[in-house]
Amino acid sequence: MLDTQKKQALAETARQIRIGIIEGVYHAGCGHPGGSLSIADIMVYLYFEEMRIRPDQPHWKDRDRFVLSKGHTAPALYATLAQRGFFPKEDLVTLRKFGSYLQGHPDMKKVPGVDMSTGSLGQGISAACGMALAAKHTGQDYRVYTMVGDGESEEGEVWEAAMFAAHYKLDNLCLILDLNGLQIDGPITEVMNPTPHDEKFRAFGWHVITIDAHDFDAIAAAFAEARTISGQPTAIIAKSIKGKGVSYMENQCAWHGQAPKEDLYRVALADLGA
Repeated sequence: MLDTQKKQALAETARQIRIGIIEGVYHAGCGHPGGSLSIADIMVYLYFEEMRIRPDQPHWKDRDRFVLSKGHTAPALYATLAQRGFFPKEDLVTLRKFGSYLQGHPDMKKVPGVDMSTGSLGQGISAACGMALAAKHTGQDYRVYTMVGDGESEEGEVWEAAMFAAHYKLDNLCLILDLNGLQIDGPITEVMNPTPHDEKFRAFGWHVITIDAHDFDAIAAAFAEARTISGQPTAIIAKSIKGKGVSYMENQCAWHGQAPKEDLYRVALADLGA
């Protein structure tokens, strides 16, 4: 278990990242806050505890890689990268603005710290598999992490990649599935039911861990366990709350892809203690 001071520090960083998400989406007047807020705690742990990275050397060859397969939740990635020191936090309010390098989906050629351009759902996990296999071929010891959406898991390419990863025994690959239960059109079980994810990943040959996505002890234990697995990729099924931290956004699919107006922006900031 993490000590109290560490958990408090991670929680505070996650709060700042959630504020950054709201600031970016509000000033853009569009974007995807719901799924960004749901992954904030895991993003914090990845970038502040788990991954081997150097913010001052974003292309360091021995860095761990991260692929945001659910690329529309770029506000969470940008807020995390800014908080970690890859670029100024002040730039978050330029999200989706004409001329800004912070586009609606991550661009690896423009944003420091972005390892793969993503946006077309289902393709990010395939890119992550390629990175992990490349490390095996070159003898490098970096690890690859990819964040996949539960709605995204309705894409066939996700399961082709899952089969690929198990076949090539990519034990340096760790997938996090953001299981918040909602996508743009409603509950995932009503739109195109992809559950049960745990049984499916096991059937495809993965080591599976199921956690509360907002419990830092559980997050830490899951990533620690993933590092001990040999000969299999690991899937962390992270049960989360869409819109986590903002009262009126929590568990509401309506906030999958819209920005709050000024009155609700103020409510969101108050909810987050800003």
